[in-house]
Amino acid sequence: MSTEESIKFQNVKFSYGKHEIFDNLSFTVGRGQICGILGANGAGKTTAIQLLIGLIKPNEGSITVLGEKPGHSNLRRIGYMPQLNALYQELSVEENLNFFARMYGVADRQERNISLTKTLEVIGLSERRMDSVSELSGGMKQRVSLGVALVHSPDVLILDEPTVGLDPQLRALFWDHFTSLSRLGITILISSHTMDDANHCDRLMFVQEGKVVADGTPEELRLAVGTVESTLEDAFLYFVKASKGLV
Repeated sequence: MSTEESIKFQNVKFSYGKHEIFDNLSFTVGRGQICGILGANGAGKTTAIQLLIGLIKPNEGSITVLGEKPGHSNLRRIGYMPQLNALYQELSVEENLNFFARMYGVADRQERNISLTKTLEVIGLSERRMDSVSELSGGMKQRVSLGVALVHSPDVLILDEPTVGLDPQLRALFWDHFTSLSRLGITILISSHTMDDANHCDRLMFVQEGKVVADGTPEELRLAVGTVESTLEDAFLYFVKASKGLV
């Protein structure tokens, strides 16, 4: 894995009105790394992602993705899968993928068709390509959402709670693909509150009330609070309590 930085937050401050979310948040994610942001609901995970893709702007500090500020200039190089799907229910699977590929700037029809075929194979929906999204199960809609994030072959993949509601078999399928992508040098930042997702990451950041309270590999975080028998849940609870001065 390269030491090249794909994502960089530097002294980022952000507030919703008087409600402070981040105060001097700083971290980097290297190229090809799968980095998980783990925290309870309201910890600031989704806000960090919205800042990263340019939906909102920091009050202070800087954010770069692939060396550039978030915005239209690097949109083609970033894939984003939101927590709630943003699919067009009346359109088919293929029509959704084609639409978003064009939105991401894949203008060449031949390139787009090749990408569509490949993406459909990856998400396992080649045989359902002409079906309306409204006819699909929840798990299949999640697959289409992942396809939207992949269809333009991004260098950075940002995933907000991508496995919520998935059955174990489909969750394992997703993670097999995420791992394959990271081996190709694609950087993945994943927001989650599930320990199953956390265990698959190369690196984890535990976030509590907008602050990173621990940062390391899953093994390092488990060993920091006990032994190899300690779980990531044990580690998360320990670091949250430590951040409040309770240990």
